[in-house]
Amino acid sequence: MATKTPSAAGGAFIALAILIGAIAGGVSGQPTIGVLAGAAAGTVLAVLIWLQDRKRINR
Repeated sequence: MATKTPSAAGGAFIALAILIGAIAGGVSGQPTIGVLAGAAAGTVLAVLIWLQDRKRINR
């Protein structure tokens, strides 16, 4: 049986960024915009981690 290289998880960054965005948006009076901005930032981070991990595994 071949050993599988563990992959990095980026989903935690999405959840954390949404939470931080909601809090920051709530403080500024715009929680929906904060959630959307957090989701966008978290998704960008997760995609960057995925791309880096994909490059690491394919070496």
